[in-house]
Amino acid sequence: MSIDITTLARSLDGAGEVRPAQDTDTVDGVTAAAVARPTSVEATSALLREATGQGLVTVARGAGTALTWGVPPERVDLILDTRGLDRLVEHEAGDLVVVAEAGLALKDLQEEVGRAGQELVADVPRERLEAGSTIGGALATAATGPRRLQRLALRDLVLGTTVVLADGTVATSGGKVVKNVAGYDLAKIMTGSYGTLGVIVRAAFRLHPVRPARRFVLRTAPLAEAAELARTVVASRLAPAAVEIDRPAGSDEATVAVLLEGTEEAVAARAEETVALVGGEIGEPPSWWARLPGGDVTAKATATLTGVADLLAAARSSEERHGASVALRGSALGVLHAGLTAPAPDAVAGVLADLRAAAPSPREGTVVVLTAPAELRDGLDVWGPVAGLGLMRGIKEQLDPGRNLAPGRFVGGI
Repeated sequence: MSIDITTLARSLDGAGEVRPAQDTDTVDGVTAAAVARPTSVEATSALLREATGQGLVTVARGAGTALTWGVPPERVDLILDTRGLDRLVEHEAGDLVVVAEAGLALKDLQEEVGRAGQELVADVPRERLEAGSTIGGALATAATGPRRLQRLALRDLVLGTTVVLADGTVATSGGKVVKNVAGYDLAKIMTGSYGTLGVIVRAAFRLHPVRPARRFVLRTAPLAEAAELARTVVASRLAPAAVEIDRPAGSDEATVAVLLEGTEEAVAARAEETVALVGGEIGEPPSWWARLPGGDVTAKATATLTGVADLLAAARSSEERHGASVALRGSALGVLHAGLTAPAPDAVAGVLADLRAAAPSPREGTVVVLTAPAELRDGLDVWGPVAGLGLMRGIKEQLDPGRNLAPGRFVGGI
């Protein structure tokens, strides 16, 4: 595909730059031809209008911490580097609301709102956070973490978004106050779409006050007992901020870690009550907290609250069946990550099949491969059973009829 870089650069009207791609400018192994970094929403709109007019395929990139997640795009002509859109637009501390551009690093946003004793409860994996994961990247991959148990996932904290479509249309939904939820669905369909529907350029979020004290209660137990203990804490009146389970590869046991947040006096009392309820001890944050498990392949496994025990059991039995290592870690609410290491592609496929059998339908759970080496990913069913695929394809057709945004990167070739 021929690219007119001069015209692309001219479309920015001085608000950004366009350059030829370098060897490192790839998206999951697919090499780009050019990289653009607009510095305003208007420039982003003009750039996409010109790129689509040239018939180019554009892929948005923030810090690149999840560019290997999902499936490689069919091709990449232009990488749109969102880090030129890095302003904190507005912080209404009194209303617990922040508006920021998509290229702003989450850790920088947290530092800014933290000065007012507030936080965005966006517990993205620590590896990504430390590497500069951006607001747009976290939304595009539907990042989530331990504290979604009490304060929901990142997508639920979005009050409004501004998105640029492939033809340059700037679409805005929602608002910046909690009571205004008009157009909120646009934010939801963009979240987790891997940049295949539009480029998120700005978002407004609901913040929470930072709670002054926290305690961790840790208990290690056999797999079925650990799952039951975790359910017991979730169903209790202890109001945990998070209940996480860590099952190391090859182990017949799992550790349950309960996070309690609040005032010092209340947290201390609730921690003692938690120990009385499930045993264990009050301790330091575990080293694995909010980190992805290691392995050649990383997958995201979801289940119902009662289905977590089945996933833990499936991981253990699958190891024995396929000669694999399967670490499992995540929320007792039923959102976990698996780290797989297996001797051959058919063993990886076998482990995925076992885990999917424990989460037997999109209604009851799913298992999706996030990352895998090319030699293991080829031939794998990365997405597994997916509900509403026809509806998703219809949305893609409506918002990006020319398939100019990261085609093939999302489920069903979207």
